[in-house]
Amino acid sequence: QVQLVESGGGLVQAGGSLRLSCAASGRTFSSYSMGWFRQAPGKEREFVSFVSAISSWSGGSTYYADSVKGRFTISRDNAKNTVYLQMNSLKPEDTALYYCAAHWGPLRVGFRPLEADFGSWGQGTQVTVSS
Repeated sequence: QVQLVESGGGLVQAGGSLRLSCAASGRTFSSYSMGWFRQAPGKEREFVSFVSAISSWSGGSTYYADSVKGRFTISRDNAKNTVYLQMNSLKPEDTALYYCAAHWGPLRVGFRPLEADFGSWGQGTQVTVSS
């Protein structure tokens, strides 16, 4: 398993932007698909986005929840063992604790992954969007 540490959260006004980072330990980072989830107060944790590990059938593809599509962009830098979540046009409903998670191997685009698909999790970083 990998150890994950998120950073970059904070307080921002509606319409603003933030970039979250997730640094991973280990030398096999590129073999993991990396995801972001979030949990708002009083709600269950929900999927936000993932970027797949590269395989013979997956070219590092990305997938987004409908609620963030067109506003959030996930990317990874395998040389730095880091995955990013660029969040633009933020809305108050984006307020949540954002978690980074790792899944060994590629993930197929078009299928929303489950929390149980990810074996490693970070501690989370808080994002608060004021209206």
